[in-house]
Parts: sequence; structure tokens; C-alpha cells
Amino acid sequence: MHPFARKAAAAVVAANRQGKFWEYHHKLFDNMSSLNDQKLTEIAKGLDLNMDKFNKDTNDPDLQAIIQKDVRNGIAAGVTGTPTIFVNGKTVTNRSIQGFQDMIDAELKK
Repeated sequence: MHPFARKAAAAVVAANRQGKFWEYHHKLFDNMSSLNDQKLTEIAKGLDLNMDKFNKDTNDPDLQAIIQKDVRNGIAAGVTGTPTIFVNGKTVTNRSIQGFQDMIDAELKK
């Protein structure tokens, strides 16, 4: 897991509480190689989020519980990283166009 994965998850959920999920999400991925606490704050400020609310929300135990539940659900489903892609409940290992097509065709033949 990325060292800032949980903090980034908390930040994007906090941004969502202010109606800026996708904006924050896109900025996270644009800055994936340079994530740190300062960058998470910088992104929030750049999106004109209410920083008092943002900081409070990122530390909200209810928000942390949501993230933990998502992690548990992912582990139970067999997610080992992102992206993990499933076709009819089976993990796609060959992510080429042909790999997807072969897996879909095999499932359709059943």
C-alpha cells in the first residue's frame, strides 16, 4: 500500500463532504509521486476547501471507520492493489485488450 494511501483516502472523503470529490481525486492522481502531508493540504487549499472542516473531517473517527471497512471489503474480495479488475468475479491477470476479450469470451461461453 502506498505510504500515504490512508491519508489520501481520508482527504478525498473529506473533500467529498464539501462536494469536491472528483476535483480532489484528480489532483491526487496528478501528484501521486509527490504525496505527503503538505501536498494533501496544498491540494485542499487549491480547491478552496474550508480548511477547518477539511482538517476536522480527515481525523473524524466515522470517516476512518468507512475507510477501514472499505479496506476489509477489498481484502475479502481479493483486491491486492489498484486497479484490480474482475470479470464475473474472477481477477483479470492479463490486462491487455486481448486478455480482457479472452476472459469475457470464456465467461460468455459458460
